[in-house]
Amino acid sequence: MKKPTLAIALAGSFALTACQSSSDPNVQARNAEFGCIAGTVGGAIVGGLIGSTIGGGTGRVIGTAVGLGGGGFLGNRLACR
Repeated sequence: MKKPTLAIALAGSFALTACQSSSDPNVQARNAEFGCIAGTVGGAIVGGLIGSTIGGGTGRVIGTAVGLGGGGFLGNRLACR
């Protein structure tokens, strides 16, 4: 995978997690839920991209799958505190 593609994917995942703060509890709950979903999806995307750079053939598929799962888990843990 080319470095510009990875940089764009990283920038996009960080942009997804940006939320505005508000004093309204309904807005805060919605922002927290969006942040949680965005963190999980963003982590899975980044993990999959990183995992796809490992190995070749079947190893690349396994690396991508492990990267998707691990990145999604880590992104969820970080965003859904």
